[in-house]
Amino acid sequence: MSDRKTSKRVTMMDVAKAAGCSQATVSVVLNSVTDIKISPELRTRVVDAARSLGYGLGSPIRRAGMDDLRGGCVGFIVDQLATTPEAVNAIEGARHESWENDVTILVAQTQGRAEHEKKALARLLQAGAQGIVYMSIFTRRVSLDFAFEDLPVPLVLLNCYTSDNRFPSVVPDEIKGGRLATSSLAKLGHTWIGTITGETFMEAAQDRLIGYREALAEAGVPYDDRLVVEGNWTPSSGFEATQKLLSLDRRPTAIFCQNDKMAMGCLNAITEAGLRVPDDISVIGYDDDELSRHLRPQLTTLELPHRPMGAWAMRQLGKGPAAMAGTHRVHKVGCALIERASCRDLSWRATAG
Repeated sequence: MSDRKTSKRVTMMDVAKAAGCSQATVSVVLNSVTDIKISPELRTRVVDAARSLGYGLGSPIRRAGMDDLRGGCVGFIVDQLATTPEAVNAIEGARHESWENDVTILVAQTQGRAEHEKKALARLLQAGAQGIVYMSIFTRRVSLDFAFEDLPVPLVLLNCYTSDNRFPSVVPDEIKGGRLATSSLAKLGHTWIGTITGETFMEAAQDRLIGYREALAEAGVPYDDRLVVEGNWTPSSGFEATQKLLSLDRRPTAIFCQNDKMAMGCLNAITEAGLRVPDDISVIGYDDDELSRHLRPQLTTLELPHRPMGAWAMRQLGKGPAAMAGTHRVHKVGCALIERASCRDLSWRATAG
């Protein structure tokens, strides 16, 4: 009977079992986290166990790859969690991506406060997090606290980025989203298309407006600033902006609302004016908020890609430290068009007449 050895990659779980401690303790020791108290005897035991198993101690120490995440945990640091569904969707995308590896996701909400971020980071590392995802609810450039520099584990930015592009980061492709929303209306024959923007200091609003203008240019339709009204993402602002658009000498045949909440206000204003959607005016939203399915008519909209963004972030952590080196181009994920009942081809009017 021949001796056969099964080749198996050693993970932190193996080291923890051999050292008689938790995987969190192994992560703290092997990643040289110094602000967490571990006895010298336990540190020595972990290092000896790692060496005897050939875990890959060296200089620098090998950090977590996807295999090492198996049975371990990843930390999400989010500025807002309960107020919008985007963070939950991103976490769900990350969970689904890592499900087969039995990865636990630990989440900390910080409300964007630096002191809360530092505490959350320290506690996630203490809990054994082998990678950190830093997420902003609003797409924006961020300035990270010094605590995030030279972390002992990989860091990925979700829905945000830094000016030096030091970390892998992922955001929605808002320009393409604005272009897709507007071009879908142009393909239905609309040439007088209004848009209700979000607050224009925000990157999402700026980029969606760029996409709107690009789509008009591609369709050979001149841009007219009378058709652009600023809102503030709320239903009431969508209602008031729609009233302005309807008061024009030539009212728009379609309106692109830059989020679904403003679209809800838009639908109410159109109904109050004695008009019908989509027979008189087509309306398209953005976000695929849960409410878009419950409006009447159901709202055509674009889906923000936070689930695939969360999955992408998890895959970056799984690539290990080699993928973290150098600078990184911001990765952009496209938004999908969700067609429902609030948009209509203008040709029906000719046939109906």
